[in-house]
Amino acid sequence: MNIKKMVSFRKEPRSKACDLVAAWPGIGNLSLIVTRYLREKLEAEEIGEIEPFTFFDPIGVMVKDNIVEAPQFPEGKFYYWHNPAGKKDILFFISDEQPSFKGYDLANFILDIAKKFKVQRVYTFAAAIAKIHHTEQPKVWGVATDTALLDFLRKFDVVLRGRLQIAGLNGLLLGVARERGVEGICLLGEVPSYTTRIPNPKASLAVLKVLLKVLDVEIDLAELAKIAEDSDQQMKRLAAQAMGEFIDRYTRPVWPPPEDDEEYEEEGEDEEEED
Repeated sequence: MNIKKMVSFRKEPRSKACDLVAAWPGIGNLSLIVTRYLREKLEAEEIGEIEPFTFFDPIGVMVKDNIVEAPQFPEGKFYYWHNPAGKKDILFFISDEQPSFKGYDLANFILDIAKKFKVQRVYTFAAAIAKIHHTEQPKVWGVATDTALLDFLRKFDVVLRGRLQIAGLNGLLLGVARERGVEGICLLGEVPSYTTRIPNPKASLAVLKVLLKVLDVEIDLAELAKIAEDSDQQMKRLAAQAMGEFIDRYTRPVWPPPEDDEEYEEEGEDEEEED
């Protein structure tokens, strides 16, 4: 791939060693919430943007006031944070969308850029759909590209579930990293099964707390904690809706009796029910 034609860099920081934190949209928007919050609090500097034409094909257009607009392409941007403590810097990649057909090509391209910045480890994030209630504290699952990293994750009270599937580029990037001999970790936050269609700041907060320990970085989490607390009301409404749908689907009313069911007697009659 010709990197110069596929990405435009405003600035190219010199890096001795850094980690890559990458994110695409996914269930609960967990990956984007974690990565965007970390980038904003660290005040990572935007340094470049990919040219989307190689990886994305528009599938429709927007219409405003009955006028068709030009096709829009998603943004995929790189950000860089220099660690003042002298530890590893962080390269961020954040994308608005996942490509429909060229995810493998995009993953390889992101790793080409990572190599340019001497990235030693890749981090991604995802939602783990679990049978939990929204009032419970979500656990954080972890997967890695080799067993040594699993031993590393055990230090941070991460759940190792053994066998699972991570859909989309938040998982695929790690698979490509393993192909290319690059270390990779994915942290997954538990998300109640009835809340998969809305952002989940509570699960995102749980993942971010673990990530900060893993990266040995400190930021203020108060803002995200407040958002997570406020989201409980929306979760509560979804839980009530899910329970209502469950009742409608798996139960049948016993009163009033169906009109065509002869086993039931009309209210007020003295006759006994036949066997």
